[in-house]
Amino acid sequence: MALLERVATLLRANLNDLIDRAEDPQKMLRQLILDMENQLLQVKTQVAIALADQHLLEKKQAEHEESAGNWQRKAALAVTRQQDDLARAALRQQISHQQMAASFAQQLTDQRTETATLRTALSRLQQRLQETQSRCELLAVEHRRARASQKLTGTGPSTSSTIARVRGRIDQAAAAGHARQAMLVAETGTNLNETELEERFAAMEREDQIEDLLRDLKAQHEQQHKLPSPA
Repeated sequence: MALLERVATLLRANLNDLIDRAEDPQKMLRQLILDMENQLLQVKTQVAIALADQHLLEKKQAEHEESAGNWQRKAALAVTRQQDDLARAALRQQISHQQMAASFAQQLTDQRTETATLRTALSRLQQRLQETQSRCELLAVEHRRARASQKLTGTGPSTSSTIARVRGRIDQAAAAGHARQAMLVAETGTNLNETELEERFAAMEREDQIEDLLRDLKAQHEQQHKLPSPA
């Protein structure tokens, strides 16, 4: 995601080096703060969108799981009425909803990963913004102190010495953060004949699955209605 790459660039920035190279360190830091605040707003928006998508996927998965359960109960009812064709139709619907539920479950896993990545980026950017704001305030205090000293003595420390003092008060450990989202790209290349074969085998496997489920339902029904043997 381009947004996360921009955030990563801000997190990798070495503030001490930026201060050293800047003609006006305060102006540079203020601009950096504005950039961070802008990116922070965009990340917050993306987190909200990601959470909304996650809740939607959770809802869809639950709906298909519930539908699969309903069709299973209908198939069992058809078995009790000895309506095998109707039971098979209900089992087809059950399998279809189970497959959809599994598909949404996979999407939900990916979505949760994306949401977690965005939240991590948001937290790191907030921390970095606070650090940059503190450094900007510290630099402003040092400049005011330098001007006051110049008025009292008629001379004042050079800009380079002022910056050196600022850096002496700043923790040298640069905060670095990387927020990346792994994107999986699957490439498939099948010709038409292979696709047709796959579809036919999938249909055969699905019908076998339906027959297995039907036999299980019949066995359960017979077990429930089996008369006890006379003593």
